[in-house]
Amino acid sequence: MLDSQDRRLLLHLQRDSRLSNQQLADQAGLSASACWRRVDSLEKSGVIARYTALVDREQAGFAMSAILHVALDRHDEKFVAQFVSRVTQRPEVLECFATTGDADYHLRVVVSDMAAYNRFLDDFMFKIPGIRHVRTNVILKEIKYEIALPF
Repeated sequence: MLDSQDRRLLLHLQRDSRLSNQQLADQAGLSASACWRRVDSLEKSGVIARYTALVDREQAGFAMSAILHVALDRHDEKFVAQFVSRVTQRPEVLECFATTGDADYHLRVVVSDMAAYNRFLDDFMFKIPGIRHVRTNVILKEIKYEIALPF
């Protein structure tokens, strides 16, 4: 269970994971040694899964982003495992969620342009056995994009 100090550390790390231990300790109101022990514990327990940089997708050349709604024909273990294995290996797929409702899975995909998206569909998605249909919602504008948890 996270206490208020852990939450404060996580809040600051989510904003800037490049803070030095001393900077983080100062912002969280802890000694440097206490800060280090807590962060080390959060890392070892898996609460902090990894550190990364957020890259602006458009400036990096990924002008098109879409949400795919994927429905499977078959839900037996073999087809589901094959779908999950293939999707998790594709770099264009940033997120994949198993969901309830009309679609079995929702994927967030980024590509350079519409031609690249068509190739992604033709060369990859439509070749996965057991897919009943794929519907696409093209993202026109990102209104809110956050990955930080609301501590």
